[in-house]
Amino acid sequence: MFLIVIGLNHRTAPVEVRERFSFSESQVQEVLEELRAKAGVESVVLISTCNRTEFYMFLSKEIARTAVIEVLSRRARLEFAELKRYLYVYTENDCVRHLFRVAAGLDSMILGETQILGQVKEAYQLAHNCGATGSYLNALFQQALAVGKRVRTETEIDKNAVSVSYAAVELAKQALGGIEGKIVLIIGAGKMSELTVKHLMANGVAGVIVSNRSFENAQELAARFGGKAVRFDELYYWMEQADIVISCTAASHYVIHAREMEKVTDKRGGEKIFLIDIAVPRDVEPEVARLPGVVLYDIDALQNVVDANLAERRRAAAQADKIIEEEVEEFLRRQAALAVVPTIVALKKLGDEIKQKELRRALNRLGDLSDYERKVIMSLVNSVTNQLLHEPVRRLKDLAMTSQGHFYAEAVQKLFNLEVTAEAPPAAAKGKG
Repeated sequence: MFLIVIGLNHRTAPVEVRERFSFSESQVQEVLEELRAKAGVESVVLISTCNRTEFYMFLSKEIARTAVIEVLSRRARLEFAELKRYLYVYTENDCVRHLFRVAAGLDSMILGETQILGQVKEAYQLAHNCGATGSYLNALFQQALAVGKRVRTETEIDKNAVSVSYAAVELAKQALGGIEGKIVLIIGAGKMSELTVKHLMANGVAGVIVSNRSFENAQELAARFGGKAVRFDELYYWMEQADIVISCTAASHYVIHAREMEKVTDKRGGEKIFLIDIAVPRDVEPEVARLPGVVLYDIDALQNVVDANLAERRRAAAQADKIIEEEVEEFLRRQAALAVVPTIVALKKLGDEIKQKELRRALNRLGDLSDYERKVIMSLVNSVTNQLLHEPVRRLKDLAMTSQGHFYAEAVQKLFNLEVTAEAPPAAAKGKG
């Protein structure tokens, strides 16, 4: 038995390859059933997101690894040799470590992102509901989820914004003391503006107003957010109504001027307004920032925030790696100890059966014995059996903590012809396949 993960992600495969491995929930179930039908595949969990597809498996035969890749090759319509270029394979300890890092957000495109923990949980739950996990993968994924939560709690790795759009939202929340119920005005219909508005909407803004030189484009973007489209020549009027302004046009000149903006701030009576200028060249004249009640951030200011926050996340990631190493060691130690339990139980059972059989034979031959004599004989037999088994059992427990522990367990099973049917954890051997 051994543990393995076969996968690809944003680092190893371009999007045109990754999209071939995008599975719906029903497709995931089909793949799980197909893989479980392969000889040597004891259990499997499939994680499929836009940035990664990973198959965590517990295999009883080495040949099953090739069979799994063949399944992937056929489903992705890629030649076997080409597919292998994009895949990474980790086994045993490295597989455990990799899953813990994934759950903690350390292997994500955005360091420390939180969405992946929920995706790991959903993938595990789906596989479990399909009966595809088994006792070892159950323990592994439950521990991975706990590790992901621990990392986020102890390091706060996900507390600092590391995307421009998300940083803009966080700064708006700080500047305005919260954005629930606020009105957002979008100038332009670019993707960056749209992404920022998505974050704003997720944080409870009350409404969206869209203004663009092309009124049709403004109407289209407004419809996506249940907002209102307004004419571009009415821009300053609607700025009087807005709390947050996001500007990202393709204009080669300033769209918002200090002179006109001063009239807006006068009519607002000093009420604070937050301007996010994502355009390059800039849309907002720099002098606007000097007006009372105006908070202005351009793309460079936002990027500075992102860079500073990314540095914080990297420091948190270093702390997270230490936590993960602790958790990997503890998980492997616990599983290694469990690995020999069925063998020890079977060995003790065999010893007890032999003891009882020989004891009955001896007592039958000796005939009438006093209670005292029977107790002496039984004590002798128990003592001999216990002493014979004590050292092998103790050594087996000690060896379970080494990279060769499972081999010794298997050797004992073969030497004593033990029947051990429980699913055994894999070797605690380090290595990358």
